[in-house]
Parts: sequence; structure tokens; C-alpha cells
Amino acid sequence: MTDLIEVRRAGPLTTVQDLGRRGYAHLGVPRSGALDPAALALANRLVGNPVSAAGLEITLTGCELRPTRAVTVAVTGADADVRVGPRPGDVGRALAVPAGAVLRLGPARDGLRNWLAVSGGIAVEPVLGSRATDTLSGLGPPPVRDGDRLPLGPWPGPPPPVDVTVGRPPTGELRLALRPGPRADWFTPDALDRLFGTPYTVSPVGDRVGARLTGAPLPRSVAGELPSEGIVLGAVQVPADGQPLVFLADHPTTGGYPVIGVVDDVTALAQARPGTTVRFHGPQR
Repeated sequence: MTDLIEVRRAGPLTTVQDLGRRGYAHLGVPRSGALDPAALALANRLVGNPVSAAGLEITLTGCELRPTRAVTVAVTGADADVRVGPRPGDVGRALAVPAGAVLRLGPARDGLRNWLAVSGGIAVEPVLGSRATDTLSGLGPPPVRDGDRLPLGPWPGPPPPVDVTVGRPPTGELRLALRPGPRADWFTPDALDRLFGTPYTVSPVGDRVGARLTGAPLPRSVAGELPSEGIVLGAVQVPADGQPLVFLADHPTTGGYPVIGVVDDVTALAQARPGTTVRFHGPQR
């Protein structure tokens, strides 16, 4: 009989994620994977898994799970209440969960997402070498739903002797390093001044594909349409309304709007709630 973890409550968006399917962009397949790969890798290390094992990425409101075998779990990311049956637990600590006990992860008190690793990993069928759910292309398993029964991999052995890890403190403002190009010449000099000199706000209209920002519109110097061209992780695309969109893990591989720049590291946007202030700066500042 296959060991399983039963999903009693999935929340608004819980997906299976690992470190993604790298190396296929030339075939039109984006990386996908955890929005904060380091957070998932830490959770895996806490339970004794390889860092590449698949876990769950959980959005905002938490979830409830019940394993059919005794497991070790670890939750990283946003601060939230964790309970194993009646017993309280902690984010950033390995927790023993007996067979049949209910693991409850409460809503995020700050930030937006949690990553949960379970000993053995989530052993759904891999696609192109990865178990990651890509919400845009549909590759990988579908988003997790109430009542799903997810297979577990073999027990990896006891977890390492780590007591607790220290999480990142929340911040009210994000500073993102951005390199102009490849289509910065499609914008007026004033557009770059605005991009680097004024704050933007994370919009409620965002997901794993991209973080939409609102603020000073970025005027173009070149009118007309741009032929579809490649898009990379962190690309800042500017649609017709002039409001920047930062592409995240499930981004497309091509796009038709000009890209004014590329953010060096988009990890911080994984925890950016709507209303978070974002400021861009050059890579050396």
C-alpha cells in the first residue's frame, strides 16, 4: 500500500513544487518551481530530504493535511500557527507527525506563502524531470484540491540534529536591483527616471506568473507592436497601460510587450502582499 498524505483543506492555492525544470526554455518550457527555492530547500534539509525533493507551496490561508504513515514535516516562509493534532509547533522546526494525526497550518500573519516539506517528499509523477506545478502551461500535477491523496516517497532516514531556524523578518518595502534592457530604448528617458526614482505598489492582481505593480506609468518613445521574443525570470514587461509587470516562476517564454529591464532576484516578491511598496535601483546601488 502506498504511503500518502491526505489533503483535508487545500486553501486557495496550494501546489506541488520542487526546484523546477531547468534547461528547457529553448523548447518553450519555463522553469516553474518554488517561488522561494531557498525556503523549500531549507524545509527539505530540516526533514532529511535532498534539497531537490518536492514539497508544497501554500498561499496565505494555510492548509490541513493527514499522513497515513508517521512522517517528519517542516514549514518555512511566512510566520503562521502550526499544530500537530492538539500540539503546537513552529515554523522553521522539524516536527514529528504520527500516522493519522492532522497537521494544521494557519493563515500567514505576514508575507504570503509557506513551503512545507515532508520526509520522503511528495512523489507525484515527474514531468521533464520535475514535479513542479506550472500554473501557466499546465505542466506537472494540477493545483492541490480538498480530498487529494498525494503519494509519499521512501523514508529518507532521521532528520539532521537542527533545533530551529531563524526566519526572515518582514519588511514593509522591497528594494529590487534591476538591469535596464533589452528594450529600454523603446522608452523615454523620463520612463527610466520614473522607474528608478518613484515607488511602486504590488497590485492585488498577481499570481505565480507575475507580480503586477501600480505607480507612475512608463511612457514609450517607440510606438507600435513588438514582435514576440524571449522572456526570462525577473523580466519587467510594460503593457499598454504603462504599469510594470515583474515575471515570476511560471512566466511565459515569449512575450509581445517591451521589457524595460530585468530584476536580479525576484525571491522577495514571493512574500509581497498587495500594497507592498517596491523600489527599483541599479545593480551597483
